[in-house]
Amino acid sequence: MKQLHIKISDDLYEEIKGNSMARECTMQSYIVECLKKDKVNKLKDIQEAQKDYKFKFIDLFAGIGGTRIGFERVGGKCVLTSEWDKYCQQTYEANYGDKPVGDVRELQVENIPEYDILVGGFPCQPFSLAGVSKKNSLGRPTGFLDETQGTLFFEVARIISGTRPKAFLLENVKNLVSHDKKRTFTTVINTLEQLNYKVFYKIMNGADYVPQHRERIFIVGFDKEYFTGDINFEFPRKVNLIQPKVKDILDKEVDEKYTLSDKLWSYLQAYAQKHKEKGNGFGFGLAELEGTSRTLSARYHKDGSEILIPQEGKNPRRLTPRECARLMGFPEDFKIVVSNTQAYKQFGNSVVVPLIEDIARKMMITLDEEKARRL
Repeated sequence: MKQLHIKISDDLYEEIKGNSMARECTMQSYIVECLKKDKVNKLKDIQEAQKDYKFKFIDLFAGIGGTRIGFERVGGKCVLTSEWDKYCQQTYEANYGDKPVGDVRELQVENIPEYDILVGGFPCQPFSLAGVSKKNSLGRPTGFLDETQGTLFFEVARIISGTRPKAFLLENVKNLVSHDKKRTFTTVINTLEQLNYKVFYKIMNGADYVPQHRERIFIVGFDKEYFTGDINFEFPRKVNLIQPKVKDILDKEVDEKYTLSDKLWSYLQAYAQKHKEKGNGFGFGLAELEGTSRTLSARYHKDGSEILIPQEGKNPRRLTPRECARLMGFPEDFKIVVSNTQAYKQFGNSVVVPLIEDIARKMMITLDEEKARRL
């Protein structure tokens, strides 16, 4: 027989007490009954209803929920999640209790619950401008339908247009800015502005928050139809006086399976030497423990070459999945429930959590200013 000790709110305590008295049983017996009869969600719903949320948001292209953590930390409640990858769905459900809906293209705006902020990334895709001049596109409120049809950004624009969130945050790789001779990024910004949003964007480096060089483009927008005054927003600036270091995220003891084999280590050294002779910088990245690592990518599971940890007296090693989680700023209790291969892909595709949290906090300042104007 095992014992479980939990802390609950006073209101939930009274709810359980009242229900147990009505059934003429102990509170412990009532809770066990609920668990056996799959009434856990009932207890969860009661607890959730008591929380004081500042705003609601939806999480598109959610991955494993790094953006969700950032927005929850500033008082948000996620009311809908979309993520098609089945392994990401497993990790997401294990950590948040919600299984994401699948393909974002199947989301109907009329079925999306009321919310305040839309967040998410989207794949970088080229847009076709066939038959649509820039002049005509900019002159029509629905011009984005022609320019972005068939892309996943179109789905973001469709949902923003149909639900009118007060604000949004979109994240993408740095190369979105230069993709397809800058046409892709220009189309994205034009589209969002055509939807009558004031748009701000900035390339930010996760190295301000974690010991990893990770540049991403962040696009923030505020609904001009909602705001009654000036829309003022500034992206966060670096505030850490102490730079995070790679050594800070490392485990003290690591399984030998993460150490590179002689064959793989020899191959990586030869590969790097070959490209060095050609005058380019391709090759492995041996991390400086007192410094910042290269960017963690989704391909890390292949050989780990972009971030290798030096080891005294033996070959370098890969990061463990838990170390990857720390490198992205995920909390220590974040559950890793998939294979190492999938975990590496998931963290490599994710966001730097504390950076997202800081952007969310700045967005709330702008929204709170408008709320104050309305009082």
